[in-house]
Amino acid sequence: MTNVQRAKQELIETAVALRDAGLMFRGHHANLSARLSADTMLMTRGGNVANLDEDSFAVIRTDGTVLEGEVMPAQAEIIQMHAAVYRVRESVGGIIHTHAPHATVFAIAHEPIPVVYEPLMRFGMTEPTPVIAWAPRGSDESVRGIVDAVKANPGVSAVLLANHGVLAFGKSPAETAQLLATLDEGAELILQARLIGGEKSLPEQAFKQIEERKREFEAAKS
Repeated sequence: MTNVQRAKQELIETAVALRDAGLMFRGHHANLSARLSADTMLMTRGGNVANLDEDSFAVIRTDGTVLEGEVMPAQAEIIQMHAAVYRVRESVGGIIHTHAPHATVFAIAHEPIPVVYEPLMRFGMTEPTPVIAWAPRGSDESVRGIVDAVKANPGVSAVLLANHGVLAFGKSPAETAQLLATLDEGAELILQARLIGGEKSLPEQAFKQIEERKREFEAAKS
């Protein structure tokens, strides 16, 4: 199996997981990508991604050049939204953009999602998920906002696109899907908590303690 074939299979499985978890909202609209090399990525062609197949992808250089396959015109405008993140954060191996219902509530409200839900910390999220100021989807202004936020906030693995949705990025498409699910779960719980007095902050030392516990269990396994 080639690198491209493996990436296609992982993105297909990831899209199914997103669909089944309700993280693409009712229209099943999303775009997903996987890093193939330092300067190439595999990205969905666009539109509804609930039922992807082998022909649903394009191989694209991170400068925006389409190398293999075709990209729908409406999808072409978001190529740089993915490519720019791969260029500025070398550890990223998978990117997902969806209109995850609860996280998108925060995007519409222009309100960052605070790190008050412990599972987010286990994905390395130590800073609130920032809101990128609205600009047309995929525009230079929008992409610059994403890049600036990614560079300025090393403790985040997602950004909220004002009045639009969420862009999440992680080591692999599967890990990114899990992060997105946890982020949306956290957003839902915060919204519920605000009905009974509001969310409460974790202790300042929480992240350090969580990291220490993870290292202890990792050492015990080895």
